[in-house]
Amino acid sequence: MLDQAMWAMIWKAFGQTLTMVLWSTFFSVILGFIPAILLTLTAPDGLRPNRPFYAVLSFIVNVFRSFPFIILMVLVIPLTRAIAGKAIGTQAAIVPLTISAIPFVARVIETSFREVDPGLIEAARSFGASDSQIFLRVYLKEAFPGILAGIILTIISLVGYSAMGGAIGAGGLGDVAIRKGYQAYKIEYLIATSIVLILFVQAVQSIGNWLHNKLS
Repeated sequence: MLDQAMWAMIWKAFGQTLTMVLWSTFFSVILGFIPAILLTLTAPDGLRPNRPFYAVLSFIVNVFRSFPFIILMVLVIPLTRAIAGKAIGTQAAIVPLTISAIPFVARVIETSFREVDPGLIEAARSFGASDSQIFLRVYLKEAFPGILAGIILTIISLVGYSAMGGAIGAGGLGDVAIRKGYQAYKIEYLIATSIVLILFVQAVQSIGNWLHNKLS
């Protein structure tokens, strides 16, 4: 059984995980919208087709998506130090978590935009709507439920990434599971941290499903 001090450690670690996940989700969604919009607009069937630009940007997004998170954390240490002032810790981990999620968010949002009924876009054009009006009133409005589902998926993915970040000093539940559960051979820590993570993911997914159904 876990005593009160052990539970206190786990809940403190959960707070660190929550901090990493929510802030990195916030920043990655904001920054991910930029390439998503550019990819949507410059796609062959977009409002402003530009095949060379689309091909280059799509390639860059795919390259960043291919990096394993552990390797990415090491590669961006200089940038992490420049932004967070240090290379390890909860706040520092937000930088690589955000960078790893941006290309994923970009693809998810682009996919949601591309699934908008072309008939609605043509109807808006026939009424004389400008490109900006079409994007804001058709693309964004129609794709919003899909974008929300993508954000929920991003949160769940970042929970797993934050746990891996514990291997190199990011803190959070992953750090407790590795130091106390794996290295100290205390299986109760592994079980407890796993249960907390599972419950958190289930709660996020349930809330996301409820919001998606309401918006749809």
